[in-house]
Formats: sequence, C-alpha cells, structure tokens
Amino acid sequence: MKTSVLVVGGGLAGTSAALFLAWRGVPVTLVEKHPGSSPHPRAVGFTARTGELLRAAGLEDGLPPSRMAKGFGIRRVRVASLVGERFEETFWSPPAEVSQTEYSPSAGVGVAQDRMEPILRDRARELGADIRMSTRMLEFTQDDDGVTAVVQGDGEPYEIRADYLIAADGHRSPVREALGITRSGRGYMHTSRSVLFRAPLEEYLKDGIGQFIVDGVGFLTTYGDGRWVLMLEDREYDEPELREKIFQAIGRDDLDVEIITTGRWTISAAVADQFSQGRIFLAGDAAHTLPPSRGGFGANVGIEDAHNLAWKLAAVLNGESRPSLLDTYDAERRPVALLCHQQIFARSDGHNRDGEPEDAPLIDNNAMHYGVLYRSAAVLGAGPELPPAQLPEQWNGQPGTRAPHVWIEPGKSTLDLFQRGWVLVADHPQWEEAAQQTGVRYERVEQLDVFGLSAKGASLVRPDGYIAWRSTDLPDDPAGALKAAFSSSSAGTR
Repeated sequence: MKTSVLVVGGGLAGTSAALFLAWRGVPVTLVEKHPGSSPHPRAVGFTARTGELLRAAGLEDGLPPSRMAKGFGIRRVRVASLVGERFEETFWSPPAEVSQTEYSPSAGVGVAQDRMEPILRDRARELGADIRMSTRMLEFTQDDDGVTAVVQGDGEPYEIRADYLIAADGHRSPVREALGITRSGRGYMHTSRSVLFRAPLEEYLKDGIGQFIVDGVGFLTTYGDGRWVLMLEDREYDEPELREKIFQAIGRDDLDVEIITTGRWTISAAVADQFSQGRIFLAGDAAHTLPPSRGGFGANVGIEDAHNLAWKLAAVLNGESRPSLLDTYDAERRPVALLCHQQIFARSDGHNRDGEPEDAPLIDNNAMHYGVLYRSAAVLGAGPELPPAQLPEQWNGQPGTRAPHVWIEPGKSTLDLFQRGWVLVADHPQWEEAAQQTGVRYERVEQLDVFGLSAKGASLVRPDGYIAWRSTDLPDDPAGALKAAFSSSSAGTR
C-alpha cells in the first residue's frame, strides 16, 4: 500500500501527528504495536498552548480544564502524609505576582494521557487518518524518493510505501537507533516503581496542591479523576506491602483503596543530536526524553513537534513549498527541546536526587509556555542576539514567535484567524491589495499594537500561527516586499 506519511508510534506525539496531518488533508497511516493506550495514565494536565492546537483542530470543546491552566505545573509540597503535617512547598519557579495579562483563548486540558490518546485517535480517524493498532513495523529503508516499511498486524507482513516517515516510537526509538542518531543530555537518572490506585481523596485537593513528596515513602500525585499514583523506590513489592505503602502515604487506613496496576519506570533526560535524517523525522520522546515530574515538558513539547512538522509536510507534499522547508523542523524544534532540558535542571523538582542543578537563568513560566523563539530559514528577522524565550508582551510580535492573542470580538481570538494557511495581518488597503497579488489570505485586525505594528504595518503569519515576517510600517512597494518575504519564508514554489 502507499501513503504520503507513515507515522510509527501511537502515543501522544504520533497520534497528534496523524491528527494534524489529516486535518490538513494529508493521507497518513499510523502503525502502533499495542492494541490500545497503556493502562498507566502517565502524563496529565496539558498546557494552554496544547489547548490552542486542539482548539484549531476542533477538539477543545468538551475537554475538562487543567489544574495547570493558569500556571506551569501543579503545586507540590513536602508532607508527613497526605492528611498529616505539611512542610515547605516546592515551586517550579520562584513565586511571583500573578500576571494580569491574558495570554491565550484556551485553558489547559485536564485529561490523563490514557484518556487523551483515544480522543486524539478518534478525531484523527474522523478526519481520514488510517490508524492501525496492534501493528508493528519490522524494518524500513529509505531512498531519494521515499521510505519503504515492512509492517505486521494479525496476518502476514506487508509493505507500506510512504513519501515521509515520522518516528514517534518512544524514548528507546528503534528507528532512531537504526539511523545511528546519538543523543546528548543528563542521560539516566533513576528508576522507580509505581502503584496506580483509586481512592476517595478529593477532600485533600481543595487547596490546589496536587503533588506530595511524602517523607520516608515516596512521591504521591493525583490524576484528578479519582486515580492516584504513588512512586516508590525500585524493588519488588507484593500487594500487602503496596497497600501498606499507600496507607502510609495517605496517613489513614480506613479508606476503600482499589489497586489498578503497577509499573517500573526508568527516568532519563536526553535530546537527539538531530531531529531528521533524509525523509525520516523524530518526534516526541524519540526526539527528546524529558523527565515527566519536572514541569510537563515531555508530552506538550511532543505535541508541538507534531504540529510544527505537519504543516511543513503538507506544504511540501501539495507542491506549495520546496523540500528545503523541512530542514527548518530541526532548526526550530531541537533548540526548544534543548532549552526545556536546560530549564528542567535549572529548577528543583523537590527530590534533589538527580545531580547538581543547571547553572542557567530561570525563564518565566509563561515565556516557556507561549514565548519560545524560532530561528530558521522560515523566519525573517530573528537574529542570534535575541533571547531564546520571553513573555509575549516583551516580544510584541517579533518574527519567530507565536502570534499574540487578543480578542477581536466576543469568543473570537486573533489565534482563530490562523493555522489554515498563510495570513497577512494588517489594517490598510495597500496591504490588502498586496495580499491578493501574492495569494496570501488577508485578515483585517485593528489591534495592531500587540503585533508591534503601526497603523500602516503588517505581519505575515505561518500556518502554525508563528510570525514569519513583519513590516512595522508601509514600504514603498508593499506587494514586492510581501512577495519576497513570502517566497523566502515559505520556501515557495510560486
């Protein structure tokens, strides 16, 4: 069989890639060796930036808001037990005044990973993605024209021929290993055991704290749906021991506790030294393994990998852009992963067991959330002198950053104008005429100050909602300036 893009791996990054590609009309096939999602919830609490991407794909409505919605990470405290004495609180960043700026039209999403993945799968299938569970890739080869994979489901092995392959096959990534791509970072940190259980403990969450470092026991956290996980030291436990540990962590033994499952987890931190090779791209944990207990970077960053790659593959496959546009995936996403790795270890996760902290300045949570900078050939005017991340109001519409959010009318954000092709934002008839001549959609926006523009300025926004170029005022030849900027940043074939 033939497809445009083959995705290997049906976790959050892989399923998101299938969703975003199908949403853009790209024929995509996903193979996942497991029959369904892991029984372990794993990630929980997706950022508002992830909420924005799901909003665009028609998925945000109906999803419960996250406890992370207004911050970057759930509050964490050291305790004698859940019901016992509480000691110091560990902050992801030093406490600061709550910002009065509204950065997003979206809230975070309060769904655990084992429940998020089926939602993404169902939406991807609705949009036409071919998702094949219980199907393993056995081998692959690539040439100048595409990738050939041999896969096997319940029957005999068969071939899938694809123009491109996305490897979202986890932190051990057989595809990455086969390509010989090395990784850098802290590497192995520690191994833990876990017990997932259900118990009626909602009354202990009323003050907004959801993670507990329990002295002498381990790390206890909630999934917000009645399920909890207790992380323990790495050794074998029988069920009576697990119950004893759970009761010790809670601080009472008169509750009905249902043990759901157990697990063993290797915690490590590493970023691939390249995110692509030929026609194959790494995404999610295959590209960057970031410790899950330190800020929620892993899952959210993986979903943004998929989003960044999807529009570029769509543009190349439909002939709008040259293949060189795909080189900007590594140029844009790998520095973000490296920055996340740095920021993870510049902070304390409250355990103090994984080596010395990184000697690096702490970047504001909202800057990491909404204000990372892309430097690549798909951005004009993002020089090396600029910081890697800042608050949106500090960027003020800087090319290479996510377009700012401001309400245009009740219920409609500037962000709702984007992600369906290239958009020119302006409020001047000469820019409207220039957009028509260039074949770029024109959107009239009156609040140009948040884009750092004068009344005669314009910003060119990419299909992923990032600003590619801007003219702060009206040049002598608006159409010529726009055509040159569009051709350069889009690797256009027109």
